[in-house]
Amino acid sequence: MKEFKGRAKLIGYLVTGLVCLLILFPFVWMFINSIKTQIDIYTGTLQFTPTLNNYDRVLFSKQSNFILNTRNSAFVAIGSTFLVMVVGTLAAYTLCRFKWANWVVAGFLGWILIFHMIPAITLVGPWYLTFRRVGLYNNLWGVLLAHITLNLPLTIWLMMSFLQDVPKELEEAALIDGCRHVEAFIRVTLPLAVPGLIATGVLVFIFSWNEFSVALNLTASQTATVPVGIARFAQQYEIRHGEMAAASVLSTIPAIILMFIGQRFIVRGLTFGALKG
Repeated sequence: MKEFKGRAKLIGYLVTGLVCLLILFPFVWMFINSIKTQIDIYTGTLQFTPTLNNYDRVLFSKQSNFILNTRNSAFVAIGSTFLVMVVGTLAAYTLCRFKWANWVVAGFLGWILIFHMIPAITLVGPWYLTFRRVGLYNNLWGVLLAHITLNLPLTIWLMMSFLQDVPKELEEAALIDGCRHVEAFIRVTLPLAVPGLIATGVLVFIFSWNEFSVALNLTASQTATVPVGIARFAQQYEIRHGEMAAASVLSTIPAIILMFIGQRFIVRGLTFGALKG
């Protein structure tokens, strides 16, 4: 790889710094607003006395359902991620290893890709009518099933790319040694695909945690998720900017923790198979 020097290196640093500032600015602005009073936010003053009142109202006020919203989001995100990873990994393994006709594999992958390209908002209406009929409206299980449907195509595509890079010869050797197909899959293939599993799992969890449109239309106050709860700080006669900013800051913590814990696996997983020695 060519190493840049002199002016080119300086320009590279400047461009990288500018991009980082553009990315971090919304988060910094959101955090600053979360420690301002409502008056300071309205006036836009740069000199203010920091306060944690917004966080106190978000976490402990009777007017806020943030703790309940967080519990709802955790149930939906963790549950849908677990089920999506199980079903998606098994489906990807089946498509990779079993002897399907090429047109069957291509047709299935093309169909789920087209489904994944459909905006989620177009599915809300049919889901709303269906869930009301079967008793899943205003029910976290309904949101969980919807998130599974939305994230399963992505999981299958990603896991196929990871599993295809695991040599078949390792499984064949395990079968020769007396393992069954299930044992070879669990003991040989899955450990080698751990970076891909973690990368896909983190992405699916974040997508589910941040999903808004489906959760907004399929839940009410007691079953609302975090994004819906944050949106409800914008009320009819007032927008509680400080509390909205504080709730937004708190809602990013799980994603940040996951990224810090799994960043090594995510980078390795997303580049898995890109270089072969």
